[in-house]
Amino acid sequence: MVDMDGRVLRAAGDVTGGDVDAATEFRFRQAGDMVWGRYSGGAIRLGFVVGTSDGAALRLRYSHLNTAGETASGHTVDRVEELADGRVRLHEAWQWDSRDGSGSSVLEEQPIPARTGRDSA
Repeated sequence: MVDMDGRVLRAAGDVTGGDVDAATEFRFRQAGDMVWGRYSGGAIRLGFVVGTSDGAALRLRYSHLNTAGETASGHTVDRVEELADGRVRLHEAWQWDSRDGSGSSVLEEQPIPARTGRDSA
């Protein structure tokens, strides 16, 4: 079971039909099967997700405020993929609740930068 607690992910690119773009950062927390988090950046001023995980998939509700001052909400089911280096990739199938539309997107955990020089001690 992949634990999402403390993971930071970004969209792999702009999302057609959605407000999320490559500058949007997602910060997740997890306790047991409960998952929640915040997201912001790019076209998103502030957003929240909450839902559950069975280790193979996340089932989340999302709500956010975009930079145009509009609120939006929806739901998503994210297939969890654990990469060879231990990072996580989420394959999302999302649907708006607050307006028409649905789509898919990919979120990928950001690698931790290598420490060099004086920072490596």
